[in-house]
Amino acid sequence: MKAVVQRVSQASVTVDGAVIGEIGQGVLILVCAMSGDVPAKAEQLALKISKLRIFKDNAGKMNLSLKDIGGSALIVSQFTLAGDTSRGNRPGFSNAAPPDVAEQLYETFKSAMKDLDIPVQSGRFGADMAVDLRNDGPVTILYDV
Repeated sequence: MKAVVQRVSQASVTVDGAVIGEIGQGVLILVCAMSGDVPAKAEQLALKISKLRIFKDNAGKMNLSLKDIGGSALIVSQFTLAGDTSRGNRPGFSNAAPPDVAEQLYETFKSAMKDLDIPVQSGRFGADMAVDLRNDGPVTILYDV
């Protein structure tokens, strides 16, 4: 699975003009299931992100995790993270998991984050979404598990 994790002071996702998920301080997670991924990878990714120390402590150092600060996660599926541009200018997405598998892994990832006591909001799998965020830092971390 691939993910882009952005530390945010706020973020929201809108579908068809309606906000369907929004958070205050926390992380926006853009997540993509790759061909061959299994539920254990989704659970591993959730555990890693829940422990990621990217929030400032009292000394101003990035020593605190999402759980430490009581932050939330806005999780958005984004198959374009599988984009392959090695052959030309138009990305290919054949490395992404098929939609039915990808949706199951997306749901597994969301459930795993909830099971780790992270408050979760989310986008809608397969929808055309507008994502708004206020990136804090900016701090952006890439995962490929």
